Amino acid sequence: MKNEMLTVTEASARIEAGDVMVIAGDETLLAQLPKGAWIGGTTVYFVTETGGAVVRDKLFCTTFAKATGATPRHVDVAGLPTIAEGYKTGGVTMIMIPAFSVAHSQFAVDGQTYPGLFDQPLAGWITGVHLDDIGKKAPKVFDGATGVAHDEGAALLHIALPEGVQIDLDILNIFAQGDDEKLRFVFEEGGFSAKTATVNGAQVKLADYITDNKIDTRLPLVANYAGALVNVSIQSVDTETGEVKFYAPVVAGVEYRMANALGSYAQAFAQGASDGGADQYSCNCILNYLYGELEGQRTGGFTGPVTFGEIAYILLNQTLVRMDINDAA
Repeated sequence: MKNEMLTVTEASARIEAGDVMVIAGDETLLAQLPKGAWIGGTTVYFVTETGGAVVRDKLFCTTFAKATGATPRHVDVAGLPTIAEGYKTGGVTMIMIPAFSVAHSQFAVDGQTYPGLFDQPLAGWITGVHLDDIGKKAPKVFDGATGVAHDEGAALLHIALPEGVQIDLDILNIFAQGDDEKLRFVFEEGGFSAKTATVNGAQVKLADYITDNKIDTRLPLVANYAGALVNVSIQSVDTETGEVKFYAPVVAGVEYRMANALGSYAQAFAQGASDGGADQYSCNCILNYLYGELEGQRTGGFTGPVTFGEIAYILLNQTLVRMDINDAA
């Protein structure tokens, strides 16, 4: 794979030459691209070779040099369960979904139940806008087959690969589960918000509990899913309504622990990402960018779009998703 910041003219030439690409950038730039074997998503935040930056005049392009073909398509909300129907044997599928959309919520809650979803690597991200534009502009995904932008549903790129290649899809999570028994939560109902939780067998009013205990909401809740640590980040705490909102859904009955506090968020992230490679696909969460103060800072060798959620089969928060494609050993 090859990662580059390209102008519209440069990216267009690659598309017209038949390159298979996933592209991130400002909506006005994506709208100028020709039809081809690509999908795109909106964001203006990136981790570049020189560090985190807001970029509005170039597109971040990942080219799948080993691809032997690719089929871009857009599915609406009702079509989300058909994601795996486009899988190419031995290949990989890239996915983009607009933030704050019905598809975002639906995929987060139901995605793991879709038929065949886990039958091949599925990687991608939740598209966004500049933070100042939230509520003013809708995040978009682009289907390269038609060149059309969508603010709902999902853009998919089903990529065919040579027989025998090895695909390594992984999550970089700098957080670990904390040990404080007062910061272990179980929820009776799943979803993107909660008003109550159980702590040490007692039900608490969650917003009040977080406020009274001065819990640092920059740190995520962390659950252990069969050995994989998965974050759920806190979006807001409203003591008037009693509602706590999350960037990803909590699952009923699963124990979530507040992450351990970090001495230096930025230092911990830079340390955790120090083994990154520039030839890998990666995307990094907007919360890491903000809380880690990544503007102007590098994250090892990783470069890529900064996103409103990451996808490695399921929706993730406050993680870096990376993928490598290598020749067979």
